[in-house]
Amino acid sequence: MGYNRLIKMLCVITLLPIFSCIGTSKKKELKLAHALQVSHPVHQAMEYLALRVGELSEGKLMIKVYPAEQLGSEQQCVELLQIGSLAMTKVSTAVLEGFINDYKVFGLPYLFKSKEHIFKIMDGEIGKELLLSTESKWIRGLCYYDAGSRSFYTKSKSINYPDDLSGMKMRVQPSTTAVEMTRALGGSATPISYGELYTALQSGVVDGAENSPTSLYISRHYEVCKFFSLDEHTTIPDILVISKLIWDKLSSQEKLWVQQAADESALLQRELWAKSEIKAIENLQKAGVHIYYPEKEPFILKVQSLLESYKSNPVIYSYIKRIQAFE
Repeated sequence: MGYNRLIKMLCVITLLPIFSCIGTSKKKELKLAHALQVSHPVHQAMEYLALRVGELSEGKLMIKVYPAEQLGSEQQCVELLQIGSLAMTKVSTAVLEGFINDYKVFGLPYLFKSKEHIFKIMDGEIGKELLLSTESKWIRGLCYYDAGSRSFYTKSKSINYPDDLSGMKMRVQPSTTAVEMTRALGGSATPISYGELYTALQSGVVDGAENSPTSLYISRHYEVCKFFSLDEHTTIPDILVISKLIWDKLSSQEKLWVQQAADESALLQRELWAKSEIKAIENLQKAGVHIYYPEKEPFILKVQSLLESYKSNPVIYSYIKRIQAFE
């Protein structure tokens, strides 16, 4: 961690007590920070989470939500959470790869058969295993939020076949699997933070990126990129996480309130996301974005060697086979 970044984080820490007293009572307030805009379905779900915690606890435990990088980027929020200076945040499973290799399984292309398939994985034994896999890193997962399927959008042309990516600089998340996947398809992977992407697209640092219809619309990247090819190569969820240091300080009852509210918010978020994707496609078309639906088989064939390369990693490969076998 650089010196200037460390000083910045320490400044935030001194201003950010985790358990705040409200008024003169002993009511607790947990701080939840994230990088998304307030119009995003994940933010709306977290606002519902905060409301439900207040209702379930009858005001004894409250959650205050800080959106839009008010307390730092996604990576910075995770780091604050690890040292117990932030209670909760939303993080992509792609970012969690940097903490626990097991999360790479969500970033592998064309592993999930359908939306229903990934929901069953997230709600089942595999999903619960992964939520708790980061506890050794002082991060505890509470629930998954749907972030849709990721597809390519570009400034200059549609991506109808993998060969169309040849020579193109594509922004990806800071994720090993995202880099490997893009390279396997023939593109040049360029990790850039989400907050810097609009400018990178404008200036030509990258030729395109990949994300869901909802994120493409909310981010306003469609103002620069007018070609959107729904190849749906990965389905990478978001996770609501809590600092293990903070979780261990909560009473048994407080833990129940937080977990119940998180579970309820996840169900609501899936409904909000589904509606947002339909609306996003409509709005993108109105904004002049050309939307394509390429055949997926050429893309699937192109990445098979990537999946097979994980035979050398018994843990990840075991997850791959369990997911593929799950009905």
